[in-house]
Amino acid sequence: MNLFNLSLALKGFPVKETNTLLKSIQNISEEHYAEYLNTQKQAIVAYHLKHNPFYKTFAKDVDLSDWNSIPVMTKRDLQQPLSNRLSEGFSKKNTFVNKTSGSSGDPFIFAKDTFCHALTWSGIFDRYGWYNIDLNTSKQARFYGIPLNKKGYYKERLKDTLGNRHRFSVFNLSDSEFEKNLDKFKATKFDYINGYTSAIVQFAKFLEKKNIVLKDICPTLKLCIVTSEMLFETDRELLKLQFGIPIVNEYGAAELGIIGFENPINQWIVNSDDLYVEILDENDNVLPFGKEGRIVVTTLYNKAHPFIRYDLGDIGVLSKTSTLKTPILENLTGRTNDLVKLPSGKTAAGLTFYYVTKTVIEDSGNVKEFIIEQTKINTFKISYVSNEILSEKDKINIKAAVETYLESGLTVQFERKERLNREKSGKLKQFRSFL
Repeated sequence: MNLFNLSLALKGFPVKETNTLLKSIQNISEEHYAEYLNTQKQAIVAYHLKHNPFYKTFAKDVDLSDWNSIPVMTKRDLQQPLSNRLSEGFSKKNTFVNKTSGSSGDPFIFAKDTFCHALTWSGIFDRYGWYNIDLNTSKQARFYGIPLNKKGYYKERLKDTLGNRHRFSVFNLSDSEFEKNLDKFKATKFDYINGYTSAIVQFAKFLEKKNIVLKDICPTLKLCIVTSEMLFETDRELLKLQFGIPIVNEYGAAELGIIGFENPINQWIVNSDDLYVEILDENDNVLPFGKEGRIVVTTLYNKAHPFIRYDLGDIGVLSKTSTLKTPILENLTGRTNDLVKLPSGKTAAGLTFYYVTKTVIEDSGNVKEFIIEQTKINTFKISYVSNEILSEKDKINIKAAVETYLESGLTVQFERKERLNREKSGKLKQFRSFL
């Protein structure tokens, strides 16, 4: 039974139609691809200039015949109530609404129309199909976080059931927890692993200590997909050795879907089906293939909310062997998170703070940026930029969330700042450990 496809259809996402569109786009020849791309780029900009009050103001001086006249959009530009940014005819009730991960320290709420969101899923089905993974039938071992509040927890568990996946905790990366994971792999016919790089690497290190190759105890395993954090080559080799399966690097964003996905010959193929990816310098000039710069993305089909020349906050290089239809990501900078070490001896993934930051993400856009630093084994400092100082109630909620996701007895300090120091890449590292 195609349970995953059925669940999407029941939610109003027209996956059959977007599958058809995706195939037609992929069948466009290299020779005619530029024409398709230019037409779609102009169409999405014209749509938002006509139907989106926010974008009309943001891009008031645009010349549709000159792509470079279109202003670059940052996460900061989008940190205002979602209702201000939606196109005419769209609301929270008829769109897919979600929050960015906040991994860059610049969180906000966004929306995608149902067709655009269905197209994102068509793209995911297509990429996973390169490795004979079918979301309807393939069993996933999922190393992700999960909300611990009752409503959020059971919602994610339901999605796990519909998505044919078992979720392993990234909040506890202890050997005792990994022993339980190992038992689950022995008893379950998993087809692939998917999740946060750092948590999966820690599991591989545990297997290395035990001198265990995962495929030996779970022979059905075909693939491991790592996402959300940097994959270093040494870690890739460790994963290949301890899992005994191919390792695939995925680059994506909640608001955009898959941006880059490795093919079976280890090329990091950029999604040129429903996205347009540019590399820009500090002055917003387009850089040629082979030059490092800011990754800027345009969503070609999202009519509900503009993501047009949207600066992700990442730095990367498109290979010199890239073409307009088949861009290849050669290098990506700055998507790694440290591990959290706690007084009890417990270790957790740095992206655990993704769930903590949900308590400070407000639709009002009060908190603009934040970073979390571990200064001592039991002390965390949250530095933030905001319109108004965090209330005592907000601080209490954040401290409660830290205890819920990590452990009790921790000290959480707050400091409001005018601005936060950024890395060389220009990106904020959300979590940093000074231990």
